[in-house]
Amino acid sequence: MFVINTVKYRAFLFDLDGVIVDTARYHYEAWKRLADELDIFFDEASNEAFKGVSRMRCMELLSQWGGLNFSDEEMTFYANRKNDWYVETLSTLDASELLPGSLDVLERATALGIKSAICSASKNTHTILSRLGISHHFASVIDGNRTQKAKPDPEVFLLAASELGVEKGDCVIFEDAEAGAQAGKKEGIYVVGIGKSENIPSADIYIPDLAHLDMDLLLAL
Repeated sequence: MFVINTVKYRAFLFDLDGVIVDTARYHYEAWKRLADELDIFFDEASNEAFKGVSRMRCMELLSQWGGLNFSDEEMTFYANRKNDWYVETLSTLDASELLPGSLDVLERATALGIKSAICSASKNTHTILSRLGISHHFASVIDGNRTQKAKPDPEVFLLAASELGVEKGDCVIFEDAEAGAQAGKKEGIYVVGIGKSENIPSADIYIPDLAHLDMDLLLAL
């Protein structure tokens, strides 16, 4: 297990998909369905470029890969079409789909007075948190409805730190996407990468999931 010197940190900033819950497969299935409809090649390797970025940026990438020139109206139509398919799948989401260690880390952070925030590009964040039953653990939720710039721009993390009333240096970011890790490092924020190092090269350390985060130092404060 990796240990974070939590004495200096006052806030945890979590990406949502791939860190707290695995809705990535639902996103992939919806994007794959749209790509197939548009006759654009799309596989799980392609999907890596979609992690941590906005829905419209994903549409831009998809249209580029397919050599298609969509109007703004068409881009919005297809993005919404994909989202409708994705939201349909969320009806079955519940706490059983929390990723290993995520609830334990959130509960310990809450008990110790360490503030937590969700920093996600998803515009369905509140729906997901509600279905998982963990909304109360987050003092701030900065999602795609509240940001103008997608990761790797650090806007989402800076907004969260401001809303939590902490300095950016007081934060730890938990990210599974390189775009999010880059955003954090631009501001000198410590980044814990969730997943394989080759997928998140900008992170400071890497763990398979939050179950591998050593919280003993937190309990000793």
